[in-house]
Amino acid sequence: MIAGRDAERAALRAVLDAARAGHGGAALVRGEPGAGKSALLADAVAAADGMRVLRVRGVESEAPLAFAALHRLLRPLRDGVEALPARQARALRAALGESDEDGAAPADRFLVYLAVLTLLSDAAAARPTLVAVDDAHWLDDASREAVLFVGRRVEGEHLAVLLAARDGTLTEPDLPLVVAGGLDRDAAAALLAAATGADVPGTVVERLHARTGGNALALVELAAALDRDVLTGLRPLPSELPLTGGVESAFLGRYRALDAHARWVVLVAAADDSGDAEVVRDAARLLGADDAAVDAARRSGLVTVAGAHVDVRHPLVRSAVYADATAAERRRTHAALAEVLHRPQDADRRAWHRAAAAERPDEDVVGALEAAAVRSAAAGGHEAASATWERAAELSAAPDARARRLHRAAAAAWTAGRPDRAGVLADAALLTGDDPLVRADAALLRARVEWNTGSVQVAHRRLVESARAVAPHDADRARVAAMFAASLEATSHVEPDPEVLRFASGPTTADGRCVAEVLRAFVALAGQDWGTAVPAVRRAAELAATARLDLEGLLPNLALVALHVGQDDVALRLHERLLAEARDVGALPLVVYALTRRGAVDVVTGRWDQLAAGAQEALHLATATGRPALTAMPQAWLALVAALRGDEDAADRLAALEHAVAAGPMGTTEASVRGQLGWVRAVLADSPAAALHHWAQMGHGFAERLVVVDRVEAAVHAGRPDLARRWVTDVAQFAQGTDAAWAVAAAEHGRALLAPPDEAEEHFRRALDAHASSTRRVDEARTRLAYGEWLRRARRRVDARPHLRAALHTFDDLGARRWAQRAAQELRASGEQLRRRDTAAAPTAALTPAERQVAALTARGLPTRQVAAQLFVSPRTVDFHLRNVFAKLGVTSRAELAHVLPDLAP
Repeated sequence: MIAGRDAERAALRAVLDAARAGHGGAALVRGEPGAGKSALLADAVAAADGMRVLRVRGVESEAPLAFAALHRLLRPLRDGVEALPARQARALRAALGESDEDGAAPADRFLVYLAVLTLLSDAAAARPTLVAVDDAHWLDDASREAVLFVGRRVEGEHLAVLLAARDGTLTEPDLPLVVAGGLDRDAAAALLAAATGADVPGTVVERLHARTGGNALALVELAAALDRDVLTGLRPLPSELPLTGGVESAFLGRYRALDAHARWVVLVAAADDSGDAEVVRDAARLLGADDAAVDAARRSGLVTVAGAHVDVRHPLVRSAVYADATAAERRRTHAALAEVLHRPQDADRRAWHRAAAAERPDEDVVGALEAAAVRSAAAGGHEAASATWERAAELSAAPDARARRLHRAAAAAWTAGRPDRAGVLADAALLTGDDPLVRADAALLRARVEWNTGSVQVAHRRLVESARAVAPHDADRARVAAMFAASLEATSHVEPDPEVLRFASGPTTADGRCVAEVLRAFVALAGQDWGTAVPAVRRAAELAATARLDLEGLLPNLALVALHVGQDDVALRLHERLLAEARDVGALPLVVYALTRRGAVDVVTGRWDQLAAGAQEALHLATATGRPALTAMPQAWLALVAALRGDEDAADRLAALEHAVAAGPMGTTEASVRGQLGWVRAVLADSPAAALHHWAQMGHGFAERLVVVDRVEAAVHAGRPDLARRWVTDVAQFAQGTDAAWAVAAAEHGRALLAPPDEAEEHFRRALDAHASSTRRVDEARTRLAYGEWLRRARRRVDARPHLRAALHTFDDLGARRWAQRAAQELRASGEQLRRRDTAAAPTAALTPAERQVAALTARGLPTRQVAAQLFVSPRTVDFHLRNVFAKLGVTSRAELAHVLPDLAP
């Protein structure tokens, strides 16, 4: 029995019960060292009757080894890997070091996470499963993120995930928290009685409780360290208790009391990360320790040996003993461990032990570290790869070689989502070597970190300087740096540098020409030279059609500039391509990026179902992977759709968005999200004047052009024709330069609202003519509504009806209640007996965003496992949503679903 932990034990048992019932559950137990987290976890494991239990414990020295803990955790499920979808199976085998595919493309870590989720879901479907992870703060980064990914997605599974971690770690896990605080006095008394086998007097309990703060491990150690007569009150407590230096001091005292050979055994066990008793015995033997020394170490209670497994008693033993050793003793220990690790699967461990044993630069050790880094990156373990490249750089003698390895460490840190560390390492590379190509790559990475986390002006300066420096050596690298610089000039209001455009000349390859056209487009966009920007975008899009574009560079930038010059068809096509390719390789952050940036096209073209579903998926993915900075934009789109549709929760969504904006940081999305926030506030405003205030705050540029009709109408109705004329002039100039049909229509719509009665109709007709060539169906419906209202007020009720009817039809399709009510009211006023369309004709109206995503992919003929892979969920989650879809749509098969939703696109 665990004393004083009834509430905590009940919370963990509730997680187990949820898993048994098929609801899934997860929890994080957090507390100070020695608080009893491990005991709580062990108690939950003991209570997991009828469940499969998978256990693993984090080991500090294992941190540089990507997916090392996951390898141990999933060992009992190895047979299930073959049943995974092929790409997931390949990724997971690579992560676990079991792939024999030489030269295989690096696995995206999120594909590995998805494979782990699918594997555990399959196992839990056969038998309820508990994943118990102790010392989660010491898991290698890749394993920890994989377990957290699963823990956030257990809903609807027969799966429980329990983690234990120290206070101050895993601070944003998004899991229910169970706090293991200090024991109260009664619980301390019960624990001391159990440890001593006798009742401990109240005065003794009081002092020991006060001294330890109720820390369970400290109480147990005091019970072992103090004389029995003292504990039972026959002799007074000493003025200085044995734990004055902390629990570690008690462990260290026990360690120092051992003979030299037994101390070697304990130190080897502390430095080892394999837990293999044979490895520890063999390494200790090289240091002069025999079996008697191993037995002495075991009898001390500092080391536990169970069959083929060896471990130190507590993580504090490991840290105390290792810190107490001299540098020479540590090097000898690691050298011994490296010598006895012979198996191929131990290559990474051997490399790290060799590195820890090295006193000076050693190219043989560096070579082993480089091979380990490559393996880690190929498995998706980018944090481990970064640490390994950094250690290789430390042991490199030549400055250029050191700089190259530092850059690779920085690139791996960036890929791992560690921008601060990436910036530090990139700076170190720039300060170390002179190779112009390495310096250019490091400068580009450093600039990327800067514009995402710091100053876009500083990033722009770095990019231009890098382009100048590398141009004599590599024109392609210079061109890419210039393209990013031009992107910042065009989209972040950075002062343009006239030299940037010169880097667009000279490319011969298709990729090089595509980069050059995107560069030209951004430069033209910055100067509002629409006549140059649009043809450049079109040429780049043609080149991109047959090119394999960089998912993190050229493709997103081309899609971005297409958005900014109003080429809706190109922007949608490129963002769909980016989304498809990101899904295909399992690049989850890029999936989030594509879903949210595509929203700008979705909202104006009336793809509101797709927008809501995509935003919901993006929010879910960003939350599930612990990336709060990526959640604001999806929340903004969801709030906007709710506001446009007049949903009851629109105000709540606005409040949540305002909280997200206030909380920050949002990186490069901040300006966009703040614009979206103003948009939502304007839509929900209770008067034209209030709406106009928010519209006016949106500034000038891309965001403004998404809401031209709204802004102009608000200005006219609020009695500010001066603002309306200015905004109409702006969009008219844009239309003239780009020849975008939607912009022509918006300008004519605004002119109609501002024109005298005898001229208004001509502008409305021109607007409708332009709308015929545009995909912005929302604006077309707005124009028809405004024209119908004008015709009715001109007493031309019959002429008004077709326009009002068409507007109502569109608004009903969109679910835009406020505009639909306005159109219906005008239609009734025109004398038409209104028969509202049967809203059931829109089959997806009753579906949630998640159900719509599942229905869309299933209607395309994808099997469950492929749908799950596309949406980064487990197959059981797909089945759960699909059952709801069938029930809501009244279908009983996938074939029927495809018939009901023939044109549905995700």
